[in-house]
Amino acid sequence: MKKLLLVIPFIALLSSCDWFKKTSDNNPPKEQSQEASLAAIPAFNGDSAYAFTKAQVDFGPRTPNSSAHDKCADWMTKQLKKWADTVYVQSYTATAFDGLKIKSKNIIASFNPKAKTRVFISSHWDTRPIADEDDHDKDKPIDGADDGAGSTAVAMELARAIHSQKPDIGVDIVLFDSEDYGQPNDSKLPHVENSWCLGSQYWAKNPHVLGYTADFGINLDMVGTADASFVREGISVKYADWVSQYVWNIAARMGYSSLFQSRVYGGVTDDHYYVNEYAHIPTIAVIRYNEEGFGSYHHTHKDVMAIISKETMATVGKVMLETIYQYNADKAVKPSI
Repeated sequence: MKKLLLVIPFIALLSSCDWFKKTSDNNPPKEQSQEASLAAIPAFNGDSAYAFTKAQVDFGPRTPNSSAHDKCADWMTKQLKKWADTVYVQSYTATAFDGLKIKSKNIIASFNPKAKTRVFISSHWDTRPIADEDDHDKDKPIDGADDGAGSTAVAMELARAIHSQKPDIGVDIVLFDSEDYGQPNDSKLPHVENSWCLGSQYWAKNPHVLGYTADFGINLDMVGTADASFVREGISVKYADWVSQYVWNIAARMGYSSLFQSRVYGGVTDDHYYVNEYAHIPTIAVIRYNEEGFGSYHHTHKDVMAIISKETMATVGKVMLETIYQYNADKAVKPSI
């Protein structure tokens, strides 16, 4: 997947040491889980997430305007309709950096659609049409096992788990299309602004429900490999520091600090950036990124099922479920959330 990298000064992004910055002096942080969630937290199945990853990869590269893309969209929509209260499919035509018109679909699964308190989990499901970071077959599309399929599989397994035990808030699973059709760095064409993340740009300007809003969003991307680690990425901290601190603190309490590392580093222009900019919903990214970049398989033909770890996906999924199901209880303890 990714894209335009924004390196933001570390010091400028630091805010509060409290685990979310909206807490006031009169309402100091308390241990999470002092009050039980209002709904039991269902299990996250890593084997199921792995199977959903493989099912996507088996269609072939899911590049817009391809048969594999159409078949995968139909399959995901059918699966989500088994679980969600309502499924929305946004069909639109995006214009790529090279002028190509690409037929695209955002797929949104909604749970408890009438609930006022809402959160969303998102991922992109399309794949890169070129292997621009590879040293061979650069003009061929990639499998995108991690970059697209893995995070989408986690989102789908979240939907399946939520169906088994509804939370006491509204949840939307948002699958963005046309994220990975952005302009490569070595393009000979004139530079095109905002050529990445076309699906989230569309959704942020044209939500699936008129006037849609949420308390916060979490965008998952490249969360499926054994060597993954997730820092508190800089764009997330700039726009939604309290959400970032909240999620990372939950991960720490669950014993996953080695995977969810509390340090702030860099900044990545991913789907969450456009949701923050255009929809003004506090949204963070959980993305495999560190000083070494996005991994040696990023935008290469190495991004195949062999690098996928069901254990990593399961850990991410468990943290997401804890975040969703604990949120209302934490709001009761800390009304300023």
